[in-house]
Amino acid sequence: MASPQKDIFTHHLSKQSTVKQHFCEICKKAFCRRSTLNVHVGIHIKEKPYVCDVCNKAFSLSNTLKIHLRTHTKEKPYICDVCNKAFSLRDTLKIHLRTHTKEKPHICEMCNKAFSQSSHLRSHLLIHTKEKPHVCEMCNKAFSESSTLNRHSHIHTKEKPYVCEICNKAFSQSFNLKTHLRIHTKEKPYACEICNKAFSRSSTLKEHMCIHTN
Repeated sequence: MASPQKDIFTHHLSKQSTVKQHFCEICKKAFCRRSTLNVHVGIHIKEKPYVCDVCNKAFSLSNTLKIHLRTHTKEKPYICDVCNKAFSLRDTLKIHLRTHTKEKPHICEMCNKAFSQSSHLRSHLLIHTKEKPHVCEMCNKAFSESSTLNRHSHIHTKEKPYVCEICNKAFSQSFNLKTHLRIHTKEKPYACEICNKAFSRSSTLKEHMCIHTN
């Protein structure tokens, strides 16, 4: 049976371990242990002592290096309980789970539209600010999203990365491939509300509507 003195000492140690008495002189963040503070300070001084043996990329924290190594090992230790999809990062799994829960915690203050990811909200905000930070180096056309710029660049490079798996026809834009696939699937998602005739393209439906309006 533990002595009262030992219980008091154990209680004292546990209390000491939770007291944040070590402060960062740069950002004033507090830590329970000096060793944790020393690791934290490395973020400010840009010291990167942890180097990847595979690609030589350096990191301030050993844990960051550990996470980075998964890009080489393809390790994905975080599994979705709903669909069993695996992820290398806990945060990525957390974001993925919102596809199941439909949770959208990131809300636009200007129009109240909600998003599951903060990056999606940031991209959305450019609609309100009219900011277009991504500029094409070849024609100076500007875009609000980097992904749109990437798709646009295919016009200049003549690259056609989107290939039909059925007939091998290639396209520079993913939506063109999507439209093309309807030739094979016979899908016609655009239906006339007046006569119910269906079309594979929205532009064809628009042309058809002239029959009713004229």
